[in-house]
Amino acid sequence: MIRETFQAIIEGNEIRQNLISLKEELREDRKSDTHNREAALYYLNGDYTIFHTLLANEDPKVRKNTAIILGELAVPEFMDMLYEAYEKEQTMFVKTAYLKALEEFDCRKYVDAFKARMKKLSEIEVTEENKKHIGEEMRALSNLVLMMEGNKAHKFTGYTIPSEIVLVTNRNHIHVTTGQLENMPKKEFTAGVMAKTKNLEDVLNIRTFSELLFAIDGMKVLPNDVNKAAAMVADGKFLNFLEKRHEGGAPFYFRLEVKSKMDLSRRSTFAKRLGNEIERLSKRTLINSVNNYEVELRLIENKDGNFNVLVKLYTLKDDRFAYRKESIATSIQPVNAALAMELARPYIKENSQVLDPFCGVGTMLMERNRIEKGKTMYGLDIFGEAITKARANADSVHAVINYINRDFFDFTHEYLFDEIVTNMPFKSGVREEKELFEIYQKFFLKAKKHLKEDGIIIMYSHNRDYVKKLCTKPYKIEKEFEISMREGTYLFIIRYMG
Repeated sequence: MIRETFQAIIEGNEIRQNLISLKEELREDRKSDTHNREAALYYLNGDYTIFHTLLANEDPKVRKNTAIILGELAVPEFMDMLYEAYEKEQTMFVKTAYLKALEEFDCRKYVDAFKARMKKLSEIEVTEENKKHIGEEMRALSNLVLMMEGNKAHKFTGYTIPSEIVLVTNRNHIHVTTGQLENMPKKEFTAGVMAKTKNLEDVLNIRTFSELLFAIDGMKVLPNDVNKAAAMVADGKFLNFLEKRHEGGAPFYFRLEVKSKMDLSRRSTFAKRLGNEIERLSKRTLINSVNNYEVELRLIENKDGNFNVLVKLYTLKDDRFAYRKESIATSIQPVNAALAMELARPYIKENSQVLDPFCGVGTMLMERNRIEKGKTMYGLDIFGEAITKARANADSVHAVINYINRDFFDFTHEYLFDEIVTNMPFKSGVREEKELFEIYQKFFLKAKKHLKEDGIIIMYSHNRDYVKKLCTKPYKIEKEFEISMREGTYLFIIRYMG
């Protein structure tokens, strides 16, 4: 097909349509194991005259598709050809195609020219007719400069600057996080806790929130109108917030996350238009970037149809779960393990002997050990890769935990344990309900051989009905916590009566 398509283009037959076909054939290489690029270059045999002709064609769509094809072929000689054509191009939507094609090349020698063009574009009077194309070209130029120079990352320094924050938490147990905020002004709401602090490092020691977001005075609500919302973001408050908390000045690269009832197409269009307008009005002190961002502006549609605004700073390092270097598909989220252990805190004793019979990569034991140091800690798992990863996680923070690649139901030990702490196996593609129920049955029988009288089981489970049915004498459920109704997860505190 490549040969026939090229031949038709050379002969001047339906040039635009054949260029589109050639473009799609070349792009197919990205999706599947085809070799259309190699076939095209073999056919051309180093003669690129046809492309010079096509880039001079009077049809702008011919020039645009030719530029895209040159980017797909990525022959080094094409870089200068594309740049020269870009310089001569008068049709704005075509200019952006040249720039996107140039992303496939090392264009460092053109960076100063790209910056000069960006400055010139910023001085052009913006109208409804040219706004879209100016925004697209500016964004393409920005991407190229970023690719060539790299993003000069900002360092977060605002740990002691008074901040209004939102901690996103488990909705069933917001109070667990609230209780750890001590003397800070705070207020619970549906998704977590709003608080004011002058010491973020204290907040970052709390392990039971999933996200830390910021609210900005004067920008807590944006109207559902691109122009008005962009004007509010670009008026200086947002930039001032960022500059006060970072080393290094503008520009700051941001992305937009829009949570709304709008369908995906409308939501994407709204976010794209808003991002472009923020970039334009801020004179590119705020740059909308899909990949190389440090800041997320999160817009959440409220009952009035406008947007509540929160800010996530990726420059603010969250090292709470840095030990979790390795994981597997069934690993519990560290924040859920931390919440489980915090809920179980009243039942956890210092210097206990602790066993996790289904330890995975060791997350439950690591979080258990942070509540109170265990005297001895053992983790078992039948999956060898999980044990290897658990050891790597423990070694990364010098935690002393004995991980053993063994089936719990074959495990023997010379002394009894004070606690069994575990995230129970749950249904997956390879585990049926009957097999899972049998694991629970065997667990409650086997646990009797390993627990001291009055010992505790701290069990995270996806199968509440199994626990309620099988947890009979000599066991007693002392406490039950719903973790997530949607995921069907629960935490049980179970006493072994002996």
